[in-house]
Amino acid sequence: MIGVIIAIFVLGYLAIAFEHPLKINKSGTAIIMGVLIWTIYQMFSNNNNVEAELAHHLSAISEILFFLMGAMTIVEVIDAHDGFNLITNRINTQSPIRLLWIMAIITFFLSAILDNLTATIVMISLARKLVKNPEQRLFFAGMTVIAANAGGAWSPIGDVTTTMLWIGGQVSAENIIKSLFIPSLICALVPLIYVTLFNKSALSGKLDKLDKKKLSPENKVVFFTGIGGLVFVPLFKQITHLPPYIGMMLALGVVWVIADVIHRKKGNDEQKHYSASNALMRIDMPSLLFFLGILLAVSGLESLHILSSLAQWMDQTIGNKDVIVIGIGLLSAIVDNVPLVAASIGMYDLTSYPINHKIWEFIAYCAGTGGSILIIGSAAGVAAMGMEKIDFIWYLKKFGFIAFLGYIAGAIIYLIQFQLFYT
Repeated sequence: MIGVIIAIFVLGYLAIAFEHPLKINKSGTAIIMGVLIWTIYQMFSNNNNVEAELAHHLSAISEILFFLMGAMTIVEVIDAHDGFNLITNRINTQSPIRLLWIMAIITFFLSAILDNLTATIVMISLARKLVKNPEQRLFFAGMTVIAANAGGAWSPIGDVTTTMLWIGGQVSAENIIKSLFIPSLICALVPLIYVTLFNKSALSGKLDKLDKKKLSPENKVVFFTGIGGLVFVPLFKQITHLPPYIGMMLALGVVWVIADVIHRKKGNDEQKHYSASNALMRIDMPSLLFFLGILLAVSGLESLHILSSLAQWMDQTIGNKDVIVIGIGLLSAIVDNVPLVAASIGMYDLTSYPINHKIWEFIAYCAGTGGSILIIGSAAGVAAMGMEKIDFIWYLKKFGFIAFLGYIAGAIIYLIQFQLFYT
C-alpha cells in the first residue's frame, strides 16, 4: 500500500511540475492525487480511524482555504473600485532606471500587504502604461517577479507558503516580519543593483507620462478599508487568539457591507459590478482547489508517517538542516512551493521544532524566494510570463543567475543574523 501511495504522489507531482507541456491543469491533477491517496489509505489499511484523521486534517486545510478566499475577494473588490490607482497615480518619473527602482520598492511592500501574485499583476499593468518598448518592459517584468516574491516571504499574508506556516502555528506574525525583512530586502536589492549597473543600454531613453485616473471618495474608502482589513488580520489574531481566517472573514464582511452601502442607490448592474458577491465570481478558484488537492495529498503522507521517515533519512544522509532548507528553496524554482512547504510541515513536527524555530523561518524565506530563479518557479513568475510573453530561456539568461545571487545573499544574511542575535 505504501509503495502505491508514494507512486501516486510522485506521478501526480510530475504531472503538476510539467503542467505547461502536458497542457493539463494542475488543479485537476492535485485533486485526483489527494483523493486517491486517502481512498487507498481507507480501503487497504487496518486503521479504523482514517475518517477521523481526514476530518482533523480537513479542519486545518479549511482554515487556509477560507483565509485565502477572503483575501482574494477583498483584493478583487479593491480592484473593481480602481483602488490601486491611488498608488500608481503617484509615480511621475520618466527615467527608466528610476522607474525600475520605484516599481521594485513598491512591489516589495505591496506584495507583503496583498500577495506576490496580485502585486505582480498590478505592477506589470502599470509598466504596460509607461513602458512602450516591449523589450525594455521585459526587464521591468523580471525585476517585478523577484521583488514580489521577496516581499511576500517576510509577511504572514504576503505568500501562501508563509501564510501556511503562520496559520499552522509554525511562525508568529511579528517574529516572521522581524526575522525575514532584512534577508528578503537583500534578496530583492542584489538583483536590482545588478540590473541597474549592467543593463544601462536596455534601460535608456525617456518614458511616456502616465495618464492618471481620478478616484472618487467612495473608491478611496473601499481601498483604505480593504487594505486596513488585510493589515488588521495579524493584529486581530494577536488580540483575540482566534485563528487568522476568523479575522480575514471579519475584514471581508466589513468590506462587503461598506461596498454595498456605498452603491445601494445605483442601478442593479452597476451595484453588481462593485459588490463582493461579484468579486467572489472572479477569484482564482482553480488555485484554491489546487491547494486543497495538494494539502489533502500531503496530509495523507503525513498520516502514514512517510514524511517523518523522509525527514529522518535526510537528516542521516545530509545532516545539516540549513543545507536541506536551501535545497528546498532551489527545488521550489522547479516545482510548486506549496507542496514543498506542506511536506516540510509534515516532516518536522512542532514538538521537536516549536513555533518560531529557526527551521520554520528559514523555510519561509527559502521557499518564498527560491522560485524567482526560474520564471515558472512561482505564481508571480507564471503570471508575468503570461502577461508579457516572457521566454523561459530569456529569463534564465537575464535573471536566473542574479535571482540566484539574491537568494543566496539573503540566505547568508539570515544565517548571520540568526547567529548574531539568536544564539
